[in-house]
Amino acid sequence: MTQNKSRLQTLLEILFVSTRLGLTSFGGPIAHLGYFHEEYVRKRKWMDEKSYADLVALCQFLPGPASSQVGIGIGVMRGGVLGGIVSFIGFTFPSVFALIVFALILQGLNVSDLSWIHGLKLVAVAVVAHAILGMAEKLTPDLKRKTIALLALIGTLLWQTAFSQVGVILLAGLLGFLLYRDQTDNDEIKHEFPISKKFAVICLSLFFALLLLLPLLRDVTSNSWIAIFDSFYRSGSLVFGGGHVVLPLLEREFVPSGWISEEAFLAGYGAAQAVPGPLFTFAAYIGAVTNGWQGGLLATVAIFLPAFLLILGTLPFWNMLRQNAKIKGALMGVNAAVVGILISAFYQPIWTSTIIKPIDFAFAAVLFSMLVYWKLPPWMVVVTGAIGGLLMSFL
Repeated sequence: MTQNKSRLQTLLEILFVSTRLGLTSFGGPIAHLGYFHEEYVRKRKWMDEKSYADLVALCQFLPGPASSQVGIGIGVMRGGVLGGIVSFIGFTFPSVFALIVFALILQGLNVSDLSWIHGLKLVAVAVVAHAILGMAEKLTPDLKRKTIALLALIGTLLWQTAFSQVGVILLAGLLGFLLYRDQTDNDEIKHEFPISKKFAVICLSLFFALLLLLPLLRDVTSNSWIAIFDSFYRSGSLVFGGGHVVLPLLEREFVPSGWISEEAFLAGYGAAQAVPGPLFTFAAYIGAVTNGWQGGLLATVAIFLPAFLLILGTLPFWNMLRQNAKIKGALMGVNAAVVGILISAFYQPIWTSTIIKPIDFAFAAVLFSMLVYWKLPPWMVVVTGAIGGLLMSFL
């Protein structure tokens, strides 16, 4: 009885702390990791510096939303699988709720006629440009990786199919494996995780089974709910590099099919910058636009499920994986390709559908400066973008 009560107290504590972070963590995945470090390592001492650094390294190694996976991992290490679920709910629910409400408000409106929506699209230009610069500096420091990024850019621009990103990522991983196979990590890392290897194998098997079977089930049944789940699950499974990279995957899944207009898509992406928490909750907005609040919840589960299965499936094997030079080299190639994919998405659809007149470029430059040089909070940039879009309609 006392043990059950103690476990319940642990889970409630995880929920309280993660929800507070979900309400206050603005600024993207790098900022989220800073908030986590301050709260979980320095303040509460739930884990030491080395354990936190190793967990962050694992989550950057995996596809999916890195900051969300770190939060899930901390919850798992603190309170088991239920702790991971509770940590995820607390950190994610505030932004999911806000974006579903935003989507429902926009329903019935002609988005293309709303001038302030154009301002949100210009915010998306500034935010993605900022992400490109930061990621390029970190992920393509040498000529080989710059070349991989260039090839990924060309490939995704000229070969725009549902499988282009997958093919580019696989080829980049192969190039990274060949070019960086001698990478080594001399750190001795030995951590124990509250998950058995048997349970981890089940999670990894389920991850791959869903990735392979959902497209088949989608074709056989022609059910719209299964189609939505498949699209979001596949997007969540193939994103390396954080939330901004999910943009081209989701855009090419939902805009050409007519499920959501390009204007509504980019408006939601701009609004997603104004809410705290992970950018992957942008899926909740798309799901709500296409199928109401139920679609928003389904989309959220589908896009985050791969992150759950991967973090639960790899934690017990991380000691072995992190010291494998071949895996590390392949990851370096994949991360470089992410930069090229992001630049491709920056050009189309963001730039081509948003920067139409000189005043658009001028205002986007102002928003970029607010974000990058003046270090203003993202919500302030979003509000400025919406007001600016409204004022520009009178010019």
